[in-house]
Amino acid sequence: MAVVGPPAGELGVEDASRVAGADLSAASVVVGGTDVLRGRRASLIGYLGLPVVLAAVCVVMFLWVGGQDLGSAERRLLNVDRISVAFARHMALTVVSTIFVILIAVPLGVLLTRPAARHLMPPVIAVSNIGQAVPSIGVLVILALVWTFGFWPSIIALVAYSILPVLRNTMVGLQQVDQSVIEAGRGMGMTKGAVLRKIELPLAVPVILAGVRTALVINVGTATLATFVNAGGLGDIINGGITANRPVITFVGSVLTAVLALTIDHLGGIAESQLSPKGL
Repeated sequence: MAVVGPPAGELGVEDASRVAGADLSAASVVVGGTDVLRGRRASLIGYLGLPVVLAAVCVVMFLWVGGQDLGSAERRLLNVDRISVAFARHMALTVVSTIFVILIAVPLGVLLTRPAARHLMPPVIAVSNIGQAVPSIGVLVILALVWTFGFWPSIIALVAYSILPVLRNTMVGLQQVDQSVIEAGRGMGMTKGAVLRKIELPLAVPVILAGVRTALVINVGTATLATFVNAGGLGDIINGGITANRPVITFVGSVLTAVLALTIDHLGGIAESQLSPKGL
């Protein structure tokens, strides 16, 4: 016996609701899938777009340099081995100095936001400001005169010059945590140390990472001055071009420094988005 349903156009309220719900579900699946694909495409372009452009800039630059009539100075300073050594040294100066900045500035920033040590904040900030108030080349020369030339004096100068952004951002990130959230953690029986580790620091991570990103870019640019104390880096190429009056050499060194700074800033932005707590 056939089951006869309602005539077409006379569906019941419940049937109409089911049909409409099915249509909406299907539409949401299609739209959701499209959004997911768009999100993947957008994130892929966001991750790879700038590196691809910077790589293209480097390729075009080296093709242009290869088509120039190079003298002995250009051939000596713009060969692959010389550029590779200078690039590696520049990266070492940047990364090592930034690691020391993090190891010093983050614990110090945490300490200065504790109630017992807040009276130390003004003098510590004043001392940290000295690094950026004094020209970086002046710090390098002073360290070279009173200590020695080379890698480690340059590291100290870079740390002094870039510690302020990380220190200030650590303090600001911790100070902006809502006091009610801290009190809620304390009310749940958490110790002060547990509140700091599980509530304050995770909520301050985005601001702290922004300071680290700034310090990295500052160190990339400032590390070019390390050439004046025999610490190497891409500054050797730039200074070599200036000394020999060869604009091509200076141009290549400057472009490579800019590309490195933009690449590190891009990687810092990716790290900032990936390491920040979800939902912030």
